[in-house]
Amino acid sequence: MRVVVGLLLLLLGLCGSGAQGEAGGLGEVAEINQNTDPKHAAEESTEQTTKQTTCDIWTELRALRDMVVELNVHVELLQRENSDLQTRLSSSESELLISKSRIDQLERENAEKPKVAFYAALTDARTLGPYNTDITLKYSKVFTNIGNAYNPSTGFFTAPVKGVYNLQITVMGYDAGTIGVYVFKNNQRIMANWESNTDVIPEYFTKSLVLELKAGDEIHLVLPSGQSIYDDLNNYSTFSGSLLFTL
Repeated sequence: MRVVVGLLLLLLGLCGSGAQGEAGGLGEVAEINQNTDPKHAAEESTEQTTKQTTCDIWTELRALRDMVVELNVHVELLQRENSDLQTRLSSSESELLISKSRIDQLERENAEKPKVAFYAALTDARTLGPYNTDITLKYSKVFTNIGNAYNPSTGFFTAPVKGVYNLQITVMGYDAGTIGVYVFKNNQRIMANWESNTDVIPEYFTKSLVLELKAGDEIHLVLPSGQSIYDDLNNYSTFSGSLLFTL
């Protein structure tokens, strides 16, 4: 019995020592925790700083993202503008090519188109006529004869191509009684003009004709019998013509 009681007391003593040990251990843990509080605070501060830095990075990234989106929009606008410019440039180049082609065509047509123009004065002999018969006037002083359609030896203008021609005559008289001229087409008279001139004051008249002529048609001027015409170095009496357009 005494042995059992002794063992019980021993166990109770050991439990008390264990409780004290545990209390002492807990005190040590509390003391250790108290000793490590500054480090824990530093860690918490570092964590707070890290969180703040992370937030700042995300803010910057969002700002960069917005900037990239804005730049992409700007680039798209520039690309559309560039596309529009390219389209207009291509259109302008096409129009330029069409215009150049048309100009080349007109130049070819102009180069192929017959060029006809002449201008001649009558004589330096002063007064011609009056005569007892009609005479063909030969305008011998040739100043222009593009196409060589006018022949000063005969006084005839010969149409080289079918077309519309403008012809003009100027007649002067000086104390000549009556001045006049006939216009013939292929030996058929198509116009007659005259004026009275009975004093020393010069008399003029000018006539223009627009005629449709076939290739080979001839035009010449005739001084009617009993009438006269005057010319000298000043080239008062003239005969001229030109091709307006072909037919």
